[in-house]
Amino acid sequence: MSVINEMRLDFEALPENEAFARLVISGFMLPLDPTMEEMADVKTAVSEAVTNAIVHGYGGGTGFVRLSASYDAAGEMQIRVVDHGRGIDDVARARQPFFTTSPGDDRSGMGFTVMESFMDGLDVESAPGRGTTVCMTKRIRLRDDAVPQRA
Repeated sequence: MSVINEMRLDFEALPENEAFARLVISGFMLPLDPTMEEMADVKTAVSEAVTNAIVHGYGGGTGFVRLSASYDAAGEMQIRVVDHGRGIDDVARARQPFFTTSPGDDRSGMGFTVMESFMDGLDVESAPGRGTTVCMTKRIRLRDDAVPQRA
């Protein structure tokens, strides 16, 4: 099916913008009339991806994070979180539960695991020094009265 709505937002890689990203994705998916559980799943996954970009991608330095999303008439959402920060040396290793590059920090190393458990699909592309792109898919179960249409 073809995309019927899409959005793109660039924001500074500041910790306070993680909450902003959660609000933006929540508002964007409202026309799909998601359940509270579906909304919470998407917000949590986006939060993890944005936090990873801010904390690990830029490590407190400056930069921007891009949040983009789209959905089709069947209720399939595609969400991308992109940074142009440090990148990841070994994506497969980084996706392992409890792996962290900040062992002395309060980080649990569960970011990718959380994203994967709440979403229907997760793909991570990264290159050292070039940044990371996290692509997530979530299928929202549409009710008969909640079928979005392109205006």
